[in-house]
Amino acid sequence: MAKYFGTDGFRGEANKTLTVEHAYKIGRFLGWYYSRNKKDGRCRVVIGKDTRRSSYMFEYSLAAGLTASGADAYLLHVTTTPSVSYVARTEGFDCGVMISASHNPYYDNGIKLINAQGEKMDEDTILKIEAYIDGISGEIPLAVREQIGRTVDHAAGRNRYTGYLISLATRSYKNMRVGLDCANGSAWMIAKSVFDALGATTYVINNEPDGLNINTNCGSTHIDGLIRFVKEKKLDVGFAFDGDADRCLCVDEKGNLVDGDIILYIYGRYMKERGKLQGNKIVTTVMSNFGLYKALDEAGIEYEKTAVGDKYVYENMASNGYRIGGEQSGHIIFRKYATTGDGILTAIKMMEVILEKRQPLSKLAEPVHIYPQVLENIRVKDKRTVREDADVQIAIRQVEKELGKEGRILVRESGTEPVMRVMVEAAEPRRCREYVNQIIQTIIAKGHQEEL
Repeated sequence: MAKYFGTDGFRGEANKTLTVEHAYKIGRFLGWYYSRNKKDGRCRVVIGKDTRRSSYMFEYSLAAGLTASGADAYLLHVTTTPSVSYVARTEGFDCGVMISASHNPYYDNGIKLINAQGEKMDEDTILKIEAYIDGISGEIPLAVREQIGRTVDHAAGRNRYTGYLISLATRSYKNMRVGLDCANGSAWMIAKSVFDALGATTYVINNEPDGLNINTNCGSTHIDGLIRFVKEKKLDVGFAFDGDADRCLCVDEKGNLVDGDIILYIYGRYMKERGKLQGNKIVTTVMSNFGLYKALDEAGIEYEKTAVGDKYVYENMASNGYRIGGEQSGHIIFRKYATTGDGILTAIKMMEVILEKRQPLSKLAEPVHIYPQVLENIRVKDKRTVREDADVQIAIRQVEKELGKEGRILVRESGTEPVMRVMVEAAEPRRCREYVNQIIQTIIAKGHQEEL
């Protein structure tokens, strides 16, 4: 299991958990690793970054490490995570790097590694990088003389990605009033350019990044701002992105939230109606709402459930040939068009359904009734012991029996903390809270809770 890299890269507070030395070493290893078998001894790595102040520092550190190992670093500058993925897979790069902590606050940052196919880097390569960071695998040679790499301005790659997005629209957006919340992040220029080019009357908020305001009370993690904006301006639809624009949440013309689960339903049903839903399946995670599954059952659509993380959603899709999948948070993967979640692409696809079916977003979302949910975390001494405790299992089964087909319970381990997550969905919020409390009290009574 990786020490530094989680399901979405190496992430932490800038210059505390994730330092410039880490970035330099990652660049050093990637430059050497991908240059080893090159006939000319030189690999090409594309780098993008979000708007955090520390992203510039990490960009230079990564580029220094890459060029010191003999690689050429191509800089997309401020751009989205899916654009790095697109450029890596369409322009023959050996790998890509995105500098971003996604929806986290400005003082955090992250390094996401992308392979030549535009997918998340494989675990084996990541473990080799970590071994180098920790000094386990020994030193690697520095490039000298003409072998030293160079940095290349590659804003043209970002522009080609923007053109690609525009090419995917099926109709003009003329006479559509669209709101965009760019989270003061990666989408701040690209999103408006796309919607303007397609003819929308575009209204934008949170598109003035200063390095410190990314995700601050804005974007997909703070949707209330866009809800107010859509209502005030009487817009037809609104789209909110996160810091690196790989997520998208929607707001309908009435000011109602349309989250990732509802997006999956709307586009999945649209695909089924046109005979495009491969395997008649949508890929979700275990955290998708019970209401989504009821709506899918009624629509005759089947589904897969994966562990939490768009990485696992994509792996399932790629292994089985499925075409759409994602998370409640707005990571939606349209595998025919992208190898990662893409917020702007998601917005384009939702516009497609609205325009092709000539229905407002509220009408398209109507069949999905999101169930109330209560989620509580409890810190424990040992997650495995809790999972295997017979009394805890009995308590869970009792709740499952009482909920029947009108709700569900999910008890799972956190992948990063000594925490068990207890989640219940039911028709009434009161029942959710009662059942969550029952499980939490059982865990405490058995002595599993970590002492503070």
